[in-house]
Amino acid sequence: MQSSDKKQNQGDSRRDFLKKSSLITAIALTPSVAVKAAESQADERFAELFEKIPLNLTVNNKPYTTSIEPRVTLLDYLREELHLTGTKKGCDHGQCGACTVHVDGERVNSCLSLAVMNEGKKVTTIEGLANGEELHPMQAAFIKHDGFQCGYCTPGQIMSAVACVNEGHTGSRAEISEYMSGNICRCGAYPNIVDAIVEVSKGGVKA
Repeated sequence: MQSSDKKQNQGDSRRDFLKKSSLITAIALTPSVAVKAAESQADERFAELFEKIPLNLTVNNKPYTTSIEPRVTLLDYLREELHLTGTKKGCDHGQCGACTVHVDGERVNSCLSLAVMNEGKKVTTIEGLANGEELHPMQAAFIKHDGFQCGYCTPGQIMSAVACVNEGHTGSRAEISEYMSGNICRCGAYPNIVDAIVEVSKGGVKA
């Protein structure tokens, strides 16, 4: 009986030794393996392979084909991937309108729209309004009527203003204000913005 207990204790001791040896070896090897993995960026390459999907968009009449993570918003795609920084990131919650762009002719808060949801669509940003060196009539009207002060919200204001005219919501100053209410101007240039929209709408100009 004592001999059997002795053999069992010896077996347990061997197993403990092997476990501890394996643990020590693993700890010793982990740093070098981790460094090599970081250097080769193998994990990032695998992530890109499985996480990114193809995206085809036409932005300001120019076609773009790329691969992008499904979680990327249209706003971040425009700013970070295409470097079209005229579209501003304000609240990032769709409450200020600074990120307004046109998608297939309709105004959209680009911070609330995933880029992949716009596959095959046509996007127009503030950079795409002007005709070369010639300003869009709405841009010229904003300058004429001082429709901005700090200028941060101005790209979104102009994009919404163009859409407001195209949608036919310019029957009165009150109607214009209602349909521009999604665009916040913290400088309080609202009366001047309405003046600019009224002038363009009377001229019958469309984007």
